[in-house]
Amino acid sequence: ITIKDIEKAEKYPNAAKDAKGRLLAGAAVGVARDSLERAEALVAAGVDVIVIDSAHGHSENVIRLTKELRRAFPSVVIVAGNVATAEGVRDLAEAGAHVVKVGVGPGSICTTRVVAGVGVPQLTAILEAAAEARRCGVTVIADGGIKSSGDITKALAAGAQAVMIGSLLAGTEESPGEMEIYQGRSYKVYRAMGSLAAMKAGSKDRYFQEHELSETKLVPEGVEGRVPYRGALADMVHQLIGGVRAGMGYCGARTVRELQETAEFIQITGAGLKESHPHDVEITKEPPNYYCER
Repeated sequence: ITIKDIEKAEKYPNAAKDAKGRLLAGAAVGVARDSLERAEALVAAGVDVIVIDSAHGHSENVIRLTKELRRAFPSVVIVAGNVATAEGVRDLAEAGAHVVKVGVGPGSICTTRVVAGVGVPQLTAILEAAAEARRCGVTVIADGGIKSSGDITKALAAGAQAVMIGSLLAGTEESPGEMEIYQGRSYKVYRAMGSLAAMKAGSKDRYFQEHELSETKLVPEGVEGRVPYRGALADMVHQLIGGVRAGMGYCGARTVRELQETAEFIQITGAGLKESHPHDVEITKEPPNYYCER
């Protein structure tokens, strides 16, 4: 242990570490022919989690690869997805997945539901998937559709154990997107894994189009865009955690398990949604945890 290790422990007390004090690390593989070899290289490098990443997780290829990875690496956590039904959760759990990612089409830059006509509203998908996950003894990650800290609270209340976030973090300093200035405001470029640019760069296999050699034959399931620049990641995460804690407090829950037991979902109207946001006022200064659509 060095002075630097002690300083990091004091600065980041909630960092996820393994038994040797190293940060936990995970990596994703697709369902291409070399997926098992890639997974072997990742395990040799010391990853703690392997994610089988596919737009259609409830498929024979994903189930087959899940079984192979579970047999080959019994001590490594296997995350598989994405699915949007209880049946998908059950089949992946039976194949050996420890965690299942839930979400087909809810992402801010995803067009799967329009292009393919396939998907389940995210809250419904989480509720049904989480119920089946409890029966199977696995956990669920809610992937997509998180627009605010309040959405994280709702996803956890619906039964998810974690969330996967894209657009909220895409505008942070640490994200890989390029910076742009538009109408005097700073933005960062953000593109979907299913966008044409990403597919050209190597994500074709995620959408089962790796056989397409011509760019004109690719069928994208996402868009390219930009999101407002939002500063440091640590500041953003602090606001997200604070919002979740506030939501749990309103529900009288001290833990996520208590939140899932005490939370009650209420269907609201369009008028109720409008009332939920700031209204009848022109916002002149945005707070760090609420963003106006422009």
